[in-house]
Order: sequence, then structure tokens, then C-alpha cells
Amino acid sequence: MRCFGYARVSTSQQSLDLQIKTLKAAGVKENRIFSDKTSGCHIEREGLSLLRVKMEEGDVLLVTKLDRLGRDTADMIQLIKEFDQLGVAVRFIDDGISTEGPMGKMIITIFSAVAEAERQRILERTNEGRLEAKSKGIKFGRKPTINREKLIELHEQGYKAREIAQIMKIGRSTVYKLLK
Repeated sequence: MRCFGYARVSTSQQSLDLQIKTLKAAGVKENRIFSDKTSGCHIEREGLSLLRVKMEEGDVLLVTKLDRLGRDTADMIQLIKEFDQLGVAVRFIDDGISTEGPMGKMIITIFSAVAEAERQRILERTNEGRLEAKSKGIKFGRKPTINREKLIELHEQGYKAREIAQIMKIGRSTVYKLLK
């Protein structure tokens, strides 16, 4: 029996360190830890795909938490079935659950549904916050493009780069770039 580990964070700004430390403490060798820095919504992840190729019958996959493997119920069930068909057990360290045995598989299905429901709640709260911000006049998205004609017109009227930057609310270096 070989132990493999999988760690995932949602964005490249987040750190995998705590998950990797937990996996090592559980007995997973560093060269058998696979990771991704991407959303759990998609099943096609580089680290997860490589892990799926490496694992064989009798191996055990350790993951710190259920939502680190994935958030979509259908994808989670598909992954767990795939590992089960390979003869690979999945254990979630912090949740204290495993796919070993019939009760483990039932618990995994329930927790997958809960993880997906939580993701939906997060999306709803995010959208509510965005709508509230819009109602208060906060704008989202890319800033409007710079009106180059106005910038040139101000320059021709004798305004200095610093003054143009202040009037147009842009950086002085941007003024110089656009005047070239």
C-alpha cells in the first residue's frame, strides 16, 4: 500500500503549505504529494490528472478536507467512483472519513452534496454583495479607456504632463507614453 496526497487551493495567491504539512505528518512522502492552485469546480486539474495516472490498486489517497478534492457533487462522486474502481481508498484527514466500506461511501456522497450547497451559498452571498455595491454606485470591471484626443488637446493648450495627469486622473508616465 502506497500513500499519496492531494492538496488544492482556489487561487495562486493562497498557500498550499499547511495542507502539505498535514499530508507529510500523516505519512505521505513529499514526492507523492500532488497539488493544484485552481478552483475545485473543475475536474480537469493538472495535479489531479497526474495523480490519477500514478495511483494503482491498493493505494490510499489522503486529502486534508473534502472540499480540497472538489466542490461539485457530480464530480466528487465521479472521482470517488473512479478511485474505487482502481481499488484506491480515499481518506479525508480533517473530516475523519474514508471511502473504505459501504458507510464511508455513503458519508462521502452526503458531504459532497453539502460542499456543493456551501459553494452555492457563497456565490449567492457574493452576488448579493455585488448588487448592493452597484446600488451604491460602485462600478465593476475595467476602467474606461483614456480619451487620447482630450489628452493631446490639453497638451496643445500648454498644460504640463503633471497637470494633465491630475485632470485626467491618470499617471504622469501614462501621459508621456500617450504623447509619444
